[in-house]
Amino acid sequence: MTSRTSAKARRKVAICYPLPVPWMTTFVRGIMDYANRHGGWVLTTSPPSLIGAGEKALTLEALRGWKGDGAIAAILNERDIEAARQLHFPVLNNASTFRETGFPRVRPDHYAMGRLAAEHLLDRGLRRLAYYGVEGYWFNELRFAGFADCAKRANVPCIALNVPRSCKYLQQRIDMLARWLKRLHPPVGILGVQDYRARAVIEECQNLRLRIPHDVAVIGMEDDPTLCEFCQPTLSSVSRDPWAMGMVSAEMLDRLMNGLNTPNDVAVPPDGVVARQSTDTIAVEDPHLADALHFIHDNIQKCFGIDQVVRATAISRRQLETRFRDMLGCSPHEYLCRKRVERVKHFLSVPERIKFHKLSRDCGFPNVERMRLVFKRVTGMTPVEFRQRQMAQTKPSGEQQSQRTQGCGKTG
Repeated sequence: MTSRTSAKARRKVAICYPLPVPWMTTFVRGIMDYANRHGGWVLTTSPPSLIGAGEKALTLEALRGWKGDGAIAAILNERDIEAARQLHFPVLNNASTFRETGFPRVRPDHYAMGRLAAEHLLDRGLRRLAYYGVEGYWFNELRFAGFADCAKRANVPCIALNVPRSCKYLQQRIDMLARWLKRLHPPVGILGVQDYRARAVIEECQNLRLRIPHDVAVIGMEDDPTLCEFCQPTLSSVSRDPWAMGMVSAEMLDRLMNGLNTPNDVAVPPDGVVARQSTDTIAVEDPHLADALHFIHDNIQKCFGIDQVVRATAISRRQLETRFRDMLGCSPHEYLCRKRVERVKHFLSVPERIKFHKLSRDCGFPNVERMRLVFKRVTGMTPVEFRQRQMAQTKPSGEQQSQRTQGCGKTG
């Protein structure tokens, strides 16, 4: 124990977040990273995951009479507001349910998250956008505003379905969503206000025989791996940067506990789009070019050449070359190489190691040497060098930076 911590008792801080959110571990790590740099804190919490073991999630009401120094909480309703007012220590709000609660707040930049989602879909060549949200929540208003404003600047139409909060029955929500999806004109890009709503869009599109991502490209919010990675196809999502949220929240609570002035509302920028299969497309109006792109995207894990791509269309190789260069600014071969390299980069960026001979086979290359040559030509580095750079660019929390897809030519 250092002299600093031994001379002064460590502060007691409660975390009241009664929602089983997937990013909580990284969020708490951010809080602890800040606290450890400033003498250390003792954290008190009871996660919702322990409810099945007879434990209740820690609430603001439960903190009445607790001999602590501060709390970081999700203020979700009027009851939480009243409970926070009864406490003798400062409370920092992390929720965006209400526009105003009377307590200082640190939150994700929801507007920027919506804008990032729209930019990602526009980069895929989509020129019709749609938004699936829920009424009555301030964060929903902000996310839609960022999404719609970006669409407006791009001169792209954007329509929305906001399900009423009173709509509590699952089949009722599904029926509303199905009727709305039937009115959309493919190809269209859809943002779901949360990952589970985006996943509902994917499931209903499949029921309606709409192809993901070619007819409908779907992106969610929060980057919940249990929803995004175990979805078919896997779901693209905007990450809120929970580690930075934890760091900024801890810093702001520290100022409150020291009696210093703080801003009423701090918005933490998101850390990017984690691109997966649900937006892995390039939308074009030319049906022959669309057939070629769909063939490439649907078979990227297989080893094939441009002759097979040409056979998937009803035009000659020369015509296909011309349309690729006019619309995408590159040849079919260049586009295919870049998509294969993107797939290699994805596998090199995940924690699980994969042997290069299997990696080359799963990314459509005939052998490891061909993969290495194409990868270096496209990126300027070898696969080994890319993986080493990814490992060196990890955050202080140990979390990797979000992946961003790279486009091709005019639409990238």
